Amino acid sequence: MELTFLGTGTSQGVPVIGCRCEVCRSNDRRDQRLRTSAMVEVDGVRIIIDAGPDFRQQMLREGVRHIDAILLTHGHTDHVAGLDDVRAFNFVDYPEIHRVDIFAAPYTSQTVLKVFDYAFAQNKYRGVPEIDLHTISLQHPFRVGDVEIIPISGKHSRFEVTGYRIGKLAYLTDFKEISNEEIAKLKGVEVLVVNALRFEPHDSHFCVSDALDLIEKVAPQSAYLTHMSHEIGLYDQASSRLPEGVQFAYDGLKVSVK
Repeated sequence: MELTFLGTGTSQGVPVIGCRCEVCRSNDRRDQRLRTSAMVEVDGVRIIIDAGPDFRQQMLREGVRHIDAILLTHGHTDHVAGLDDVRAFNFVDYPEIHRVDIFAAPYTSQTVLKVFDYAFAQNKYRGVPEIDLHTISLQHPFRVGDVEIIPISGKHSRFEVTGYRIGKLAYLTDFKEISNEEIAKLKGVEVLVVNALRFEPHDSHFCVSDALDLIEKVAPQSAYLTHMSHEIGLYDQASSRLPEGVQFAYDGLKVSVK
């Protein structure tokens, strides 16, 4: 299994428009973050987690021509705004049409149906996204092809958010709370990805210490922090504050999960 970090930034990305802080002016590519998204490739199946405003740019950068599914964590704009661009995958082999499977929890499915209502209209105009939306049960695993996926539920302030476990990998973003019952689903995970907005506490996202607390409970072999704002600081300086086995992810980073 291979994990690719397509984007590791928060809702504004890094650099932030108009900001002149040292992080936003950094020439280190690890300080330049598109909106958070990931790609998981396992047993010939390619899965995208979240499709935010930078989805098109991320797909072009990685040279992706086919995807098997998109998993959505929640319905906020920085995680779903790029769904219209699945059209490219629909029509890449035109006149053959490749519909795209999208999996989401009930609360996220409702957002997709509302925001992208034109994709589900009875009389659709030509060229709209061809989407098969699957509403998952948070209590049961589901499959993309032969790949089993376990939903992990949490809270993003007052909003519900869904993480995903795929084999020995778990990917959680935009979490602020997670129950012990859901943490139990992470037992045996070897690579854990979790959000960490900044070092200082935040009311709707894990900060670094929150993320480290979860990592300690799960005890993976390695852990990666994602969904970082420019407040996290310069990559090298911030990295020196992390314990062994934990690192800040960055856009384009690839991780092998055995």
